[in-house]
Amino acid sequence: MDADLSIKRTRDAICQASQGSWRFLVLAEVANFAVLRRHLGRSRADTVIVDVAARIADTLPDARVMVAGRDTAEIVFESEARLALDVAIAALEIAFEDPFDIDGESYVIHIQLGAAAASAHRDEVLLIEEAEHALREARAERITIARDVTGNPAAMDRAELSLDLTRAIEKEELFLQYQPKVHLRRQEVTSVEALVRWNHPTRGLVLPNDFIPLAEESRDIVALTLWTIRRSIADQKALAASGHDLRIFINIAGALLADKRFVRRACELVQASGAQLGFEITETSVIRDPESAIANLKIFADIGIVIAIDDYGAGLSSLAYLKQLPARELKIDKLFVTQLTSSNRDPLIVRSTIDLAHALEMEVVAEGVETQAAMALLSVMGCDMIQGFLISRPINLDALIHFLDDGKYQALAADMRAPFNRLATVWKRA
Repeated sequence: MDADLSIKRTRDAICQASQGSWRFLVLAEVANFAVLRRHLGRSRADTVIVDVAARIADTLPDARVMVAGRDTAEIVFESEARLALDVAIAALEIAFEDPFDIDGESYVIHIQLGAAAASAHRDEVLLIEEAEHALREARAERITIARDVTGNPAAMDRAELSLDLTRAIEKEELFLQYQPKVHLRRQEVTSVEALVRWNHPTRGLVLPNDFIPLAEESRDIVALTLWTIRRSIADQKALAASGHDLRIFINIAGALLADKRFVRRACELVQASGAQLGFEITETSVIRDPESAIANLKIFADIGIVIAIDDYGAGLSSLAYLKQLPARELKIDKLFVTQLTSSNRDPLIVRSTIDLAHALEMEVVAEGVETQAAMALLSVMGCDMIQGFLISRPINLDALIHFLDDGKYQALAADMRAPFNRLATVWKRA
């Protein structure tokens, strides 16, 4: 859908809403759309948003509800009280706990909500932009995000924020948090993923979904990623001094895989330090320029950097590229993991992906593991490692060292099979 047309239509809807002191725009996105598409087929999945919009309209009868895309609905309303937005969000979250009957089968549709609130006289375009920012944050944090445009210091001007990012890299306003990956058979943390955060001096915490796209547009992504590599190297030394020898994985943007200067500088940093690093890349980043990307990934692999394929299954999964990549790890996207114990098809997809990765001599990491039941089933399927809130949220270096010293995660991994003794027999026999 054309972006200008979408903004115009939303602006018109906002203006047509009943008058009040506050204006609200809520963007409702089908979070498990990719999974539904695999289950239902593309044609039927593309109409699911109509069912979603209908339930929203039933839940909020005074709001204007519009289909904004194949997986997104827009909700516009006004009220005299700011509290009305919180009430509406709570009502929507309750409404979507009930499954949908789609062609005679029951499906739970997970919606991600990003909302913005503004006084009635504020610019409608700013309200739209803030709602879009909120939805990006909601995707990253997997919680509902609501942002107030009126008097909100977090209402971000992209151009200004982009200039601030350049200075942030130089002034060390960035910091890293680490999320552990537990090896199920060894019952130990064997690596961690480094996640960049920005502590802005006036805006406070700026989430990656707000500044990573800006970094890619401005080419600050080169300096940002090199900073991440240097900080990871320093933190790895601190971990080693505390008795923890862990590989640190860093996310690498697709544009960098064709940048010869970045590749050369990254290799220099790794070789000079002797660090044990891994680079996580997505399949779509390879598809941009396959020849350069594959060649440079082989250069990284040749100097001991472990290549991991991130978010496998979320985009266009191509076996033609998969077999050419020098990857040693494959990370199954959390979209499949979050419904692993409640879906009929997701376990089949996950198990076949694990088998495929093992056939290609790769270890498998499951992202987004939040329940013991999911961990147990993944273990039964032969998954090698898990990562997610069940083990730990992303944490600072000092907290990571305490987490590793404490070792409570080992007890969690040790008794994971108990709830699934019967299911284990079924899956192994299947």
